Amino acid sequence: MSDLITTDLVRLDVDLGSDKLNVIRALADVVGSAGRATDTAQLVEDVLAREATSSTGLPGGIAIPHCRTAGVEEPTLVFARLSPKVDFGSKDGPADLAFLIAAPAGGDATHLQLLTKLARALVKPAFTDSLRAAETPQEIVGLVEHELGVTPVGASAPAATKAATAATTAEAAGAPAGGTATATTSGGRRSLVAVTACPTGIAHTYMAAEALEAAAARADVDISVETQGSAGSTPLHFNTIAAASAVIFAVDVGVRDRHRFAGKPVVSSGVKRPIDDADAMIAEALRYADDPHAPKVEGTVSAAEESAGGENWGHHVRRILMTGVSYMIPFVAAGGLLIALGFLFAGYEIALPQSDGTGTANAIVVHNNLFNLPDTSSLGLDHALFGSGFFAYIGAVLFVLGATAFKFLVPALAGYIAFAIADRPGIAPGFVMGALAVDLAGFGLPQTGFLGGIVGGVLAGFVALWITRWKVSTWARGLMPVLVIPLLTTLISGIFMVVVLSKPLGKLMDELTKGLNNMSNNSSLSILLGVILGLMMAFDMGGPLNKVAYAFATTGLAAAATATDAPQLKVMAAVMIAGMVPPLGLALATTVRPGLFSLPERESGKAAWALGASFITEGAIPFAAADPLRVVPSIMAGSAVAGGLAMAMDVTLRAPHGGIFVLFAVGHTFGFLIALAVGTIVAAACVVALKSMGESDADLELV
Repeated sequence: MSDLITTDLVRLDVDLGSDKLNVIRALADVVGSAGRATDTAQLVEDVLAREATSSTGLPGGIAIPHCRTAGVEEPTLVFARLSPKVDFGSKDGPADLAFLIAAPAGGDATHLQLLTKLARALVKPAFTDSLRAAETPQEIVGLVEHELGVTPVGASAPAATKAATAATTAEAAGAPAGGTATATTSGGRRSLVAVTACPTGIAHTYMAAEALEAAAARADVDISVETQGSAGSTPLHFNTIAAASAVIFAVDVGVRDRHRFAGKPVVSSGVKRPIDDADAMIAEALRYADDPHAPKVEGTVSAAEESAGGENWGHHVRRILMTGVSYMIPFVAAGGLLIALGFLFAGYEIALPQSDGTGTANAIVVHNNLFNLPDTSSLGLDHALFGSGFFAYIGAVLFVLGATAFKFLVPALAGYIAFAIADRPGIAPGFVMGALAVDLAGFGLPQTGFLGGIVGGVLAGFVALWITRWKVSTWARGLMPVLVIPLLTTLISGIFMVVVLSKPLGKLMDELTKGLNNMSNNSSLSILLGVILGLMMAFDMGGPLNKVAYAFATTGLAAAATATDAPQLKVMAAVMIAGMVPPLGLALATTVRPGLFSLPERESGKAAWALGASFITEGAIPFAAADPLRVVPSIMAGSAVAGGLAMAMDVTLRAPHGGIFVLFAVGHTFGFLIALAVGTIVAAACVVALKSMGESDADLELV
């Protein structure tokens, strides 16, 4: 890596312009003129985009504009000693030393580790003093290469390099440059932990860490810093965190696995603050450690985690699932509410097919517009708002938008479960597994739905994680994230999904359908049928069992279109009520006992009221995915009670969807509301009871 910086990439005592924009463009031109840029314009654009997030001026007259970019194919450092100085946003004035750090978008860990060494070196006064004293580009290159450990320092090294070596050696020993090192012991000293992270993870992450470590040494305090940057992160050991008096979060992005620090006094800031004033942050952390009223990291660490010395297996699994759920929630909320509004404006008939098999909503969107409104009577939209073609058209558009959002529900769940396990290499294979879980029917195979999405996401995540740990040749590293990992992960996980999961599940679905048909034809078993349908609707919330029960009800509804009190109408009512209970029960539980739920779940609970009222059973998925062992049995109990009561009270329903928006299509409305209310209360009570017996999820943090 001796060509990370060359003499062609060094400019001494040059005028590159009066502002940082001109300097950045000039430094990018240096990269281009040295033959190191594939796209100079892209490089400039990416550097300026990074600069827009926060300034890269540092104390001591230093500027480090940097980025990850497709504009270069190999890591490149450009150094310029500016005359005159240029303002890069540092509090102590303009900069005379500028490093442009350009890392390839797909750069491997070796390259990034070298860049992080440079970032750490820039906060050492001895190094920057040597840069100012250097007289030739060769000396600059020698200084940088020595600091990076690329070339040894020998007798032929430039004088500035030798001086820097002596100075930094003295600093490392704990003494000023030119002084005598004094050994210190860690026995009896207080300790701190810290996390540093910036958006690109190249420079500020590591410079902040170096500054905190230097300040802690001056304060005679031990500190362990976890750098969550592009060069990878080694998590702090649980015992190190437990022994710390306080934690410092110097980040411009979220702290990964934040729950590990739960209960610790915390000093929080952007990643630049320690570079500017690390001593004050160390002092503040020590002050917070002695203050019982100081801010603390939210949540608590479980007893099992404490005894195990790390995150226990169950906690880890739930965190993975909750990460997938957190990214899925917007699809559930947006899609469900759009569908509900579609029913409100266009009536429940908007979900029914036309005689040619085309969906009513799709047909309206394709053949009509605001200047050619649909004919509600010819399309059978008898319950469009005010009988208006305008509202029918708006309802159709909203329904199509909502249905499209719902198509991403399981892929997003699977994709971000895989992301929680394997980071970015898991996202694409995870999305593919989630799409496969709902699209198998297109290939003549049964879909595996929500449960298949979870299995596929976990499988894709662990396969991707396994492949990322392969040791490969240097030339192949660039191919791993863009070709090898997604290809092999998708291939291995996809074969398992298709070959192992699909056919056995399909046979199970067929047998269940036959059993339901037999029970529906026997009036003495109607209440039991309602209970079973309720259990099926709640078990997988939009998955295979749910779809079997719903398909069974809607098929019977079509056959009983002209009847007044047919058993099929009762089945449809039981199915809809049972499907409304899971989200409503969980919404009620988050309202009466919010402390039992994590923040994302409490937010999901607000949307679940509307989703449940609209018969969007998928509104319960965020809760079930995060805590299946307690949530799924609870909502199954509530739905079973609701389904049985609906059948017992002879509630009927002529609409296949819509929830409370189709009460006009309900027979025995009072019985409908009673069954729904009782089932909701039972589900909420069971969830609260089970969660009260175990560990709360309120402290869980997401990846």
